[in-house]
Amino acid sequence: MVEHFIADFARLIAAEPDQIEVTREDVDRDFSEIVIYANQQDVGKIIGKDGNMINSIKTVVSGCKAKDGISYRILVKPIDERPR
Repeated sequence: MVEHFIADFARLIAAEPDQIEVTREDVDRDFSEIVIYANQQDVGKIIGKDGNMINSIKTVVSGCKAKDGISYRILVKPIDERPR
């Protein structure tokens, strides 16, 4: 659920929304890592000036922790760093 929200949100602000990919890896039962893969020019847009955009995404996602008890780490990477 969280990764779908992040993908939809990232697509709204990206210049190349069709290149947005979001993966989730459950590290353990209380921690998950979510990676947003985006076009190089969109990485900066998703992070935002002084990290404001990614911090706002993290703030919204931290509200999910109250509901499901899972902590999330969110990373933004260029799509060419995506594992094949």
